[in-house]
Amino acid sequence: MKKIMILAVGGTIAGKGQAGKSAEYKPGQASVQEIIDSVPGIEKLAEVQGKQFLNTASDNVTSKNLIDLANEINKLAKEDIDGFVVTHGTDTLEETAYFLNLTVKTNKPVVVVGSMRPATAISADGPMNLYQAVALAAHDDAVGKGVLIAFSDSIVGAREGQKINTFRTDAFDGRDFGVFGYLHDDNVYFINQSTKKHTVDTEFDVSELTDLPKVGIAYFHLDADVKILDYIYKNSEAIVIAGAGNGGASKDWGMKLKKKKEKKPIVSCSRIGNGYVSKRAKSPENYINSGTLNPQKARILLQLALTKTKDFAEILRMFQTY
Repeated sequence: MKKIMILAVGGTIAGKGQAGKSAEYKPGQASVQEIIDSVPGIEKLAEVQGKQFLNTASDNVTSKNLIDLANEINKLAKEDIDGFVVTHGTDTLEETAYFLNLTVKTNKPVVVVGSMRPATAISADGPMNLYQAVALAAHDDAVGKGVLIAFSDSIVGAREGQKINTFRTDAFDGRDFGVFGYLHDDNVYFINQSTKKHTVDTEFDVSELTDLPKVGIAYFHLDADVKILDYIYKNSEAIVIAGAGNGGASKDWGMKLKKKKEKKPIVSCSRIGNGYVSKRAKSPENYINSGTLNPQKARILLQLALTKTKDFAEILRMFQTY
């Protein structure tokens, strides 16, 4: 029987509130053992162990937490453990999953899972999601696929996955790229996988890091104040622009950034959920297009890129690679 380690971070899957209600609850209340005990038949899937890594709302997860989590998985991966499940709040789950996809150094399955309803709600989705996450982490076909998200009967890639709904249980999908496969009870069906480098094939090493470079995201909208750019530019090593359409912004925003004497990496993203942000022919050399990464994931990659280099061409290569 496979050995699966569950690392609990908190979130709604560990949330408690008024009996029967799915709103007005406190995330990160149940312990990892309570979560495991809430899943009938989980012991038939694998030899499950649990470790309480954190117990908080995912909005409170920090860069240091991500580094510590990646290092914890990398350490445990050297032991007699066949796969990992990370229970996590859904609000920032996709960021943690993508960070792990770039920094864990094992081919062993790593599956990130959460829920949209707390444990005390009617028809709580956490137990089934966790059941299927363990089934996925214990499945031979999940080896070498990179970090995966198990949610509502679907397998989603960490790079492609995105939260698409604020309260429905079917809250994650792979956007334009679709899902990697399906989960039906404990049955695992893969139909797709990513072509991007991940896990053991990345160049990122967080073993000696205690924090990540500061990178801010500026969200463009009609009449957006240019002063927000001054603040982020001053207080960050680089900036991500969540632009309109194909990463667009106003002339005022463009002029403000072009006039900056200190040239920092500027990653152009889109506030739209799907599509590709391409590089404009006349863009300054410090402008980097995000491709298909959304702003929050572009920020994660940019932070890791800055731990390796500040060369604009090299950072662009990383965005094309990962």
